[in-house]
Order: sequence, then C-alpha cells, then structure tokens
Amino acid sequence: MSDKKTSAQKGFAPFRWVSRMFKGSYGEIKDDRYDSPSKQAVKRFFRRPLATISVIVLVGMFLFVFIGSAIAPVNLTETGSEMLHTNVAPTMSLMKLPEGMKDGVVDISSRGAFTIGLDTDGKVYMWGFYFNASGKPERDVMKIPEVVQNSKIVHVAAGSDHCVAISEDGHVYCWGELENGQYGHDGSLIAAVRKQPDELMGDNTIDASAVRQLICGNQVTAILMEDGTLYAWGNDGLSATNLSSVIKHGKNEGKLEKIVFTNDGIYGIDEHGDFVCGKSTKYNIITVQDENGKNVTMDLFEYLGDRKLVDIAATGSALALVTDDGEIVVSGMKDPLPQLQPDEDAVAVSGGTRHFSLLTDKGRVYAWGQNYRSQCNVPGSLAQEGAADTVFSSGFQNYAFKDGKYVGCWGLKGYIMGTDEMGRDVFNRIMNGGKMTMTVGAVAVIISTVIGIIVGCISGYFGGVVDMLLMRLCEIVGAIPFLPFALCLSAIFQSTDIHEDTRIVIIMIILGVLTWTGLARLVRGQILAEREKEFVTAARSMGVKEGRIAFRHILPNIVSVILVTVTLDFATCMLTESSLSYLGFGVQLPRPTWGNMLNGSRNALVIQSYWWRWLFPALFLSIVVICINTIGDTLRDVLDPKSEVEK
Repeated sequence: MSDKKTSAQKGFAPFRWVSRMFKGSYGEIKDDRYDSPSKQAVKRFFRRPLATISVIVLVGMFLFVFIGSAIAPVNLTETGSEMLHTNVAPTMSLMKLPEGMKDGVVDISSRGAFTIGLDTDGKVYMWGFYFNASGKPERDVMKIPEVVQNSKIVHVAAGSDHCVAISEDGHVYCWGELENGQYGHDGSLIAAVRKQPDELMGDNTIDASAVRQLICGNQVTAILMEDGTLYAWGNDGLSATNLSSVIKHGKNEGKLEKIVFTNDGIYGIDEHGDFVCGKSTKYNIITVQDENGKNVTMDLFEYLGDRKLVDIAATGSALALVTDDGEIVVSGMKDPLPQLQPDEDAVAVSGGTRHFSLLTDKGRVYAWGQNYRSQCNVPGSLAQEGAADTVFSSGFQNYAFKDGKYVGCWGLKGYIMGTDEMGRDVFNRIMNGGKMTMTVGAVAVIISTVIGIIVGCISGYFGGVVDMLLMRLCEIVGAIPFLPFALCLSAIFQSTDIHEDTRIVIIMIILGVLTWTGLARLVRGQILAEREKEFVTAARSMGVKEGRIAFRHILPNIVSVILVTVTLDFATCMLTESSLSYLGFGVQLPRPTWGNMLNGSRNALVIQSYWWRWLFPALFLSIVVICINTIGDTLRDVLDPKSEVEK
C-alpha cells in the first residue's frame, strides 16, 4: 500500500503552515512533559493580568456591539428621534412614580421628559428630567414654586417646557419657560402669541370648583369651565394652534365637555357628544377596515352617523374618539387598533406623545401606536379582566390605577447614557456605532493585510528588479499624505449621488489600499532573512516551485510578526475611520459611528453642558483601542522565542 497521505489526512491546506508555525516538531512529541510552542505562548499570554483583562473586555465589546445591535438596531428614520427628549442627561427615573402618589391620584400629565402629578391631598409631585437652557433658576420647570407647595392644588398640567396649577382658592400658578407666551404678558420673544387673560393673573382668582379641565400642549395652555367658557393662551404660531379662532362645531353649538391639544390644533367634544374641530378639517377623514379587512377612507361624520362621543384623546399628530356604543375611532395614525374581546367595549382613552392607551368596560388595558420607547408594551397583569379602572398616558409612560391604588406602569424608564440633540438614545447609537466602526476597521485591515503580505512576500523572495519595482510602488503609496487624500476622496464622494452603503464600502477600501505599505516592508525584511536558511535551499534542491516556497514554506515562519502587526493596524484603522467621521468625511449621519458621534459634540456648549454626548463615545473608542494595543504588544512578546519575559 502507498504511504502517501490523502489531502484529508494532511489537514486543510491553508491551515497547515499555521499549525507548523505554532507546533513545529513538537507536534510529533506525545510526551506530556513537553508543551508545543502555541501552548507555551498561550500560557505566557494569560500569565499577564493586563493582557487577560484586555481580552475579556475586547470580547465583551464585540458581543455588545454585534449582538446588541442585532437585538436593538438603530432606527434611521424620523422615529429614531424625539425632539421633546433632546439632551436628556443619563437617567432611569422618567417612569418612577413617587411613593406619595401610589395611594391616591387625581391627575398625571406630561408632554416631554418630565412629568407632573397631583395626589388626592392636593400635593404636587414632579419627576423625570428637564434641562433649563436659560440657566435662570426661576425658569426651572422642575422646581415647584413654594407657593404651589404650600397650597392645596386641585388641577395640574404640564406642557413641553412649562407647568400650570390651579389651587383650591382659585389662583392660577404658572412656572417654567415663558419666551413663547406660555404664561404672562411679558417675556415673549415672538409676535404670534395669545396672552394669558388678565383675570387669571396676579391676585385674580377663578372659581376652582367650576373648572372642568386644565390642559397644556406644546407651549400652549387651556382652561375649560363648566359653563363652556374656554381660556386659552400660548404660542399661536409655532404650534399652529389657532387659539384666537372662534370654535364653531355644528348647528347646536353646545358647550364644550372636553378638549385636547395636538401639535397643530385644539379639538374636543361638546355636551351633545359632537366632535369639535374648529376651522380645521385635518382629522375629518379616517381610515377604517371594511368587512373584507381592507382599509377604506371615510368621512368621520359620515362614519359616526347618529352615534355620540363619550371620550377624546390626542397624541402630537392623531386623535382617538370613543363612541357611545364602545367603538374606538382613530384619525391621523396608521398603526393597527387593538383587538378587543367580543364582549367588551371601550370606555376611556388616554393619549401620550406618540401612542394611545385604552380602558374597556371589563377593566382591561390596551395600548397602540409607535412603540420604539416600549410605551405600548402593556404588562400581562393589566390585560386581565378587572385589572384597572383608570389609566394615565403621559409622554412615553403609562400609569394604571384600581380603586385609587397604583397597580402598574409601562413605557420609557429613561436613557442609561442620555440623548443627543435630536432626542436619540446615545446608548443605542453607541452600540450600533461601535458595530460600524469595528466593521470598517476590520475590513480595512483585512484588505491592507492581504496586499501587504503579497507585495512583501514577492518582493523579499524574488528580489532584483521585482523587489525594486514593488518597493518603489510602496514608497509612492507611502508618500501619499493619507488624511488629506482621504478627505479629498470623501469630499468627492459626498458631492456625487452615491448610496450610503456604497460610500461605506469605498471608505473601507480606501483605508485598506492606503495602509498596507508598513506591513509590506516588514514582511519583505523577514522574508529576506528567512530565504537564506537551509530549509529553503533544501526545498529548491527538491524542485519545489518558487511561489510554493515563498508562500507555503517561508511565510508560516513569520506569522507571529504579521499577527502582531495586524492587531495593531486594526486599532489604527478604527482610529482613522473615527477621525474621518469626526471631521465629517467618513460615515454620514444619521448612521452612527463613534467618530461622527464625537463630531456632533465638537462645540463648547456640548462639552460643558452635555458631557454625556462626547464622554461615552470617547470612552468606548479609547477602551477598545487600548485593549487592542495591549493585546498586540503582549502577542509580540510571547511569540518572540528570544523574549526575556519568563526570566
């Protein structure tokens, strides 16, 4: 029989020279007293605490950015931002209901990242976050005025940057920002402002027992009295509320029973159960499903017919109406409605910033709408019959009560690393940005390694004219000023109609093509030394082809040097990509990388006031680069047979 081994017995060819490099002749020794070079290298590596910690941290980072980004991918559409949550500092208290409100609640209200609440004893609570951009203590909306704290309050409401409270004795208290007419006559910086009525200011009072509803919107406020009188003031221009218009809603013109604010108007229902829409017709058209399950566009009033409305709620851009026969009708939102049980009817609806919560006559709770802040994930306990009798939707949070007692909440708890200038979650963007930064660095270093090994190996082994030509090419590429050249190419690509994914591929290729020269010189020098050894002469005498000698016999002996260099180059490519993105010429927003996240933080205001926007991206990038460099330096030591580390 032939003694020749098959290719399967020899092992997979591309890995044989790697195995030879690490194992050498010790691979044939079966005596347990001897360790192969690879085992010795591993032992020496993990005897170094700093290197071990670096490996653990780096593996953790890879799992964090690749697995985490797969579970929670970044939202590149407009729903990834929330302008009412801009520059929120790291906090997880946005949904933390104060203990004093769990035994009795009157109202909970929110339009932004902060929430105001009122308990049955007339005490006001506030929780969440608000950044006081004015820097004036009296404008801090989270600071409840002392007079409010010392009064028994019967109504509260929160806008996007202001709060309003009505005391038992009829005083109307307002605090927070006032530049857009949120309250008072003075301080407004815009012309389109409806001023707060004089009878609600100063020492003037109203009959608090006759107040039917107090509600705030985006820089607007309204008080509805029992007799149908409506006091409304605030920003008439920015929010397009048209507060100064006369509300006419049909021939009966009954007094108002309930009102709501969207971002573009004020709407309500009257004592006859009719829909109040003022001059706006935006929400007069609804989309419903026919008997075949197809969406059909209909006129709201035609669809309602003789049915009356018993409740109304609003988000920033949608309305939800509850009819007297228990049906829920929505206008301005395409998200599917909840499927109620056959034996239950809707009785009350509440609106958050981007979602609705519904309470049925069976005490079950449902939620629908945009769910990118988990505001529609109703706990299973609240989906049971008799779970709740009151639900408050405020911003991105929801609170359920039963017989006046707190029974549960769901929604946005907060942002572990804060938000940026567009209200985007910094933690989510760091996770997805790290995936992009590491991917660009890895692909670029693979390209540069392949080119560097091929050029260096051919140049070093064959020498002569081939060596001279390849080294001159190496010098030409190395002489190109990398950063200016990359900036010029990126600027050219920005001016062309190239898809973002194509641009990213081009960036990776540019990084790889311009960074191979150092590795090529290193490989050439090692090959020059190795080609004069006896095993090369023996291979030549046996008639082995030159290319096989260079890439299959010599190259495996210098893998340790290549491995160390590639490790360090990976960190360099990550830094280069981050530098390009930081300068605005790399991966473009809204797709995140650690570099362009830092680019969005390069001004004095962000550095001083919004520290989380630059600290966390810089920290993650620094940790990864330091860990990679530490691993590379340690590999260089443990793979060197002449190392003195074990002395």
